[in-house]
Amino acid sequence: FTNTGSPHFVRFVKQVQFYDVKNVGATIRHSEAYEPIQGTNANFVEKVDAQTIFVRTYERGVEDETYSCGTGVTAAALISHVFQGMNSPVQIKTLGGKLSVSFEGNSQDGFTEIFLTGPAVQVFKGEFTSR
Repeated sequence: FTNTGSPHFVRFVKQVQFYDVKNVGATIRHSEAYEPIQGTNANFVEKVDAQTIFVRTYERGVEDETYSCGTGVTAAALISHVFQGMNSPVQIKTLGGKLSVSFEGNSQDGFTEIFLTGPAVQVFKGEFTSR
């Protein structure tokens, strides 16, 4: 568990592409352990290679899986550094695309200079009219 601006639970799993993110994520999000903080986001992470992880996120508030979550992939990258020995920058695959998280520091002294990098693309356009 870590907080990157919002609370994130991180679990390493095998074959994350087949993982039941919605149901397992909802169970974790609404678990008694996280009631005091109004629930948590749940991230499921598979280590792909020495510098790459695949992340899928159940987001509280959305109450479902999202294609990508900035604070979630940042949490996953930092936790991957701590528990998997991954160095900065960590390359990240999500359903929404490829990202990168770079950082300085460590879990003992704290992390600084954290940057999330990835493409910014328009995925929807709409119009709003009032009555």
